[in-house]
Amino acid sequence: MTTTSRFLVNTGTGKGKTSAAMGVMARAWARDWTVCVVQFVKSARWRVGERALAEHLGIEWATLGDGFTWESTDLDETAAKGRHAWEVAAGKISSGDYDLVILDEGTYIARYGWVSVAEMVRVIAGRPDRTNVVLTGRYAAPELIDIADTVTEMTNVKHALDRGVNARRGVEY
Repeated sequence: MTTTSRFLVNTGTGKGKTSAAMGVMARAWARDWTVCVVQFVKSARWRVGERALAEHLGIEWATLGDGFTWESTDLDETAAKGRHAWEVAAGKISSGDYDLVILDEGTYIARYGWVSVAEMVRVIAGRPDRTNVVLTGRYAAPELIDIADTVTEMTNVKHALDRGVNARRGVEY
């Protein structure tokens, strides 16, 4: 399927994948696009700056995860939340109502086997011409990379966290 929209993947083990997606979010909002962000891993307990910005701008935001898997006390519930987040995201992508849908940390649902890569490929590749998609997270599946228009792999050259410096509000979150 030829489409005028784009599918971007921000992957790799370095920092900045979500931050780069938020830059696209800001540009899209500045162009009067209808934007939605679906977060797959981060929980509503996290009050990150980009969410505050999105709410201020009137951008739809759905935080549907319950935190990182290593913090989970019930992996079955975590997986169920991941599958639910995909159902929400797939509906938004397929609806044709959005110019941009950001799937923050969306790579993990395929990585952990909660949603099949084939299902993700089907929905993203079959998106309406209007709908651009940005997918973030480590370990993007090769099948998702294959259908992407642009793939950026973030690599960690140097980061304050490596020296034990905690994340700073307003910079990292």
